[in-house]
Amino acid sequence: MTGFVLRRLALALAVGIAVSMLSFALVRLTGDVATAIAGEGARDEDIQLVRQTYGLDRPILVQYLAWLGELLRGELGTSYFFKSPVSDLVLSKLPVTLILGLSSLLFALVIAVPLGVLAALRPDSAVDRLALGIAVTGQAMPNFFLALLLIMLFSITLRWLPVSGSGTWQHYVMPTVALGYYVAPAFMRLIRAGMIETLQSDFIRTARAKGLSRSRVILRHGLRNALTPVVALAVVQLGYLLGGSVVIETVFALDGLGYLAYQSITHKDLPVMQVVVLMLSVIYVLLTLFADVLNAYLDPRLRAAM
Repeated sequence: MTGFVLRRLALALAVGIAVSMLSFALVRLTGDVATAIAGEGARDEDIQLVRQTYGLDRPILVQYLAWLGELLRGELGTSYFFKSPVSDLVLSKLPVTLILGLSSLLFALVIAVPLGVLAALRPDSAVDRLALGIAVTGQAMPNFFLALLLIMLFSITLRWLPVSGSGTWQHYVMPTVALGYYVAPAFMRLIRAGMIETLQSDFIRTARAKGLSRSRVILRHGLRNALTPVVALAVVQLGYLLGGSVVIETVFALDGLGYLAYQSITHKDLPVMQVVVLMLSVIYVLLTLFADVLNAYLDPRLRAAM
């Protein structure tokens, strides 16, 4: 198990370095950063002064190594637009994104687990077709379109929920539904397939032969085994939710990392763009690493295959 974890750690480190290099290079391919900082109508000498001040006139490899050295020392730089340390900005926005990601994951599981179990207990029934319809709709409908529908219904028509902001729990209801509904089908299909396979196993027939109640067989023996792969999938999906919250946070103006990323892209705020992209990528890589280790712990066959 130790060797497996060390190999996965080395792979995660390599991926993290590759992501940092790609994000650093791609951010600079979006346009002339010095011109964006100097502003429209700036003179050539002003743009050149900006390049020299921020070190943008150096080769890109030198810029990357200098930025990486500062990053390792915990110096994330200063925002060009907000005029404040990037570390303070990121840390102040991170809780909102974490709340949104965790609540969306919980919402997805609340929908997927009951429907997946019911669909497995009654395959090809009306319940199964209903679950399939919900899953297909969830995957086919973009989350921003669902967000707009929720705003029209619950904010404009019914006036039950606020349109934007992150001050109260009501502000998180519609973003949670819009973001969580998109990942619910993956859990639903996995639970349905796992339950169908588990309920046909020998130990389930043995449990029924012992006279155990139907609910105990389903919940304690069937669902418990079917949920094992769901745990690892939930960890990976959490990383997707955190990284994919940019659109939803922008639609609802939630003051999180996603909305900060949108603002930094709009204003070409280079230091913020780099740190946000890198942080979301590293979080996803670490969660994927945790999911791999968890899968290996739950299934020894994976450790033997490595």
